[in-house]
Amino acid sequence: MSQFAINLLFVGGSFLLYILIAVWAKAGSTSDFYVAGGGVHPVTNGMAIGADWMSAASFISMAGLIAAGGYANSTFLMGWTGGYVLLAMLLAPYLRKFGKFTVPEFIGDRYYSPNARLVAVICLIVASVTYVIGQMAGAGVAFSRFLEVEATNGLMIAAVVVFIYAVLGGMKGITYTQVAQYCVLIIAYTIPAVFISLQLTGNPIPMFGMFSTHTESGLPLLEKLNMVVTDLGFREYTADIDNKLNMVLFTLSLMIGTAGLPHVIIRFFTVPKVADARWSGGWALVFIALLYLTAPAVASMARLNLMTTIYPEGTAAQPIEYDARPAWIATWEETGLIKFEDKNNDGRIQVYNDGNADFAATAAERGWEGNELSVNNDILVLANPEIANLPGWVIGLIAAGGLAAALSTAAGLLLAISSAVSHDLIKGRINPNITDKGELLAARISMAVAIVVATWLGANPPGFAAQVVALAFGIAAASLFPALMMGIFSKRVNNIGATLGMLSGLIFTLVYIFIYKGWFFIPGTNNLPDTAEFWVLGISPLSIGAVGALVNFAVAFGVSKVTAEPPVEIQELVESVRYPRGAGSAQDH
Repeated sequence: MSQFAINLLFVGGSFLLYILIAVWAKAGSTSDFYVAGGGVHPVTNGMAIGADWMSAASFISMAGLIAAGGYANSTFLMGWTGGYVLLAMLLAPYLRKFGKFTVPEFIGDRYYSPNARLVAVICLIVASVTYVIGQMAGAGVAFSRFLEVEATNGLMIAAVVVFIYAVLGGMKGITYTQVAQYCVLIIAYTIPAVFISLQLTGNPIPMFGMFSTHTESGLPLLEKLNMVVTDLGFREYTADIDNKLNMVLFTLSLMIGTAGLPHVIIRFFTVPKVADARWSGGWALVFIALLYLTAPAVASMARLNLMTTIYPEGTAAQPIEYDARPAWIATWEETGLIKFEDKNNDGRIQVYNDGNADFAATAAERGWEGNELSVNNDILVLANPEIANLPGWVIGLIAAGGLAAALSTAAGLLLAISSAVSHDLIKGRINPNITDKGELLAARISMAVAIVVATWLGANPPGFAAQVVALAFGIAAASLFPALMMGIFSKRVNNIGATLGMLSGLIFTLVYIFIYKGWFFIPGTNNLPDTAEFWVLGISPLSIGAVGALVNFAVAFGVSKVTAEPPVEIQELVESVRYPRGAGSAQDH
């Protein structure tokens, strides 16, 4: 059986499973569509949260980022993991006690203002749409390689599958589909990692293999990797981070952005009671840890495999001839995600850090005239089985896993967008008297429109998956997280302060991002390059969400201090949310 047929079998089989689950769990009411009827078991919900959380950025991009940047990019791991702990402990149980369908509904009721609810809808849509771009782009990467179609066509296939199971099943269908997707993606991620760890170190547990001895050289694996990359002009893989301020702000931005992302928060509304929300968080951490403890090992081994593929006799020796390149490089070249340019016309592939001025003399001595191979970070996890010559069924499995990761999170994000439009905008503002049946229809139409928009944006992403996702986290951190935290833990913040705080944080963050990403033009200037020397105080656009959150908090508290206190009943509501005395029902609203 050909590799294409194997890939098609795994991917097609998983898609069929998702669609059958959606048909079985079809939503019959708005309660089913928004919160799966409020009766999901904590273990089931924890697994669904794991799939919802571990997106294309986690499955496809995160290890690629760490592989390319080494220890410096471990901030993604720290920020995302720490943020989930923050969400599970400080927000989720209290929001579940409040007993609403959506994040904007909580903000609208807590701040006794339809305008605050509307601003929350805007913030949610901006953050969620930005996030879903990364998922659809990740799906396009996986499709373009494993089903041998154009990335745009792959996006269309992904959109159709999501349309069927998300629009039909709503939260109820998405929940059980995500359980299946978690099983697919975690198996797909860990099995190749076990094989590769065994090959390189003889240790079957990847997280331990990363700190074991490299079998071929007899050196610790990370020491061997450091030798390989430094001999090619790169920094040591384990080198410390130079810009500590940016590191702290980036980690903080990912943490509080995680706690402000609505597609994860709404999963805690699906369980019967507050205690179940806490247990869901605990189980989700267990399921997430299985991948997040494996990712650094996958990254280091992928980088070492890639370098030793190009330089099979050691880094100082001649690199391989282009015509003798492994089949996996030729295959990925067809997707455009690996590109080769023979700059010195010697027929060989030179891979090194041609941006390192201190290495220029060494490169000249070797006859190298520039780095000749560009590798998209998003492919390293997907290509890992091929780099390591693993069996064809492992490649098919990781294809299904990568798509499961992208589609599971995309479905959750699209549901959050759909709920905000149908429940908060249409029912909450435009037509409060809409029937349950009419609202369900509006939710499905909103979902369909969101899928079309997400597909178009996914075909034209502003960066690779993890970059785009990091921007989404920054937007959520600057806009929604402060409003949620103040709504639970401060009785003094009023409707005017919260509304202006969200707008200030959102606008500040978007303007900073747009300036450096080239999407925003300031008269009399050129768009500033997105490099550290031009960043304000060395703060990256990916890190600015943490500063935007501070702006949000400052404006909200400052404005609230000089305006009227919230009504007594609102202050009592805040008190009752902070000290849960009962479960309530997820559909009581």
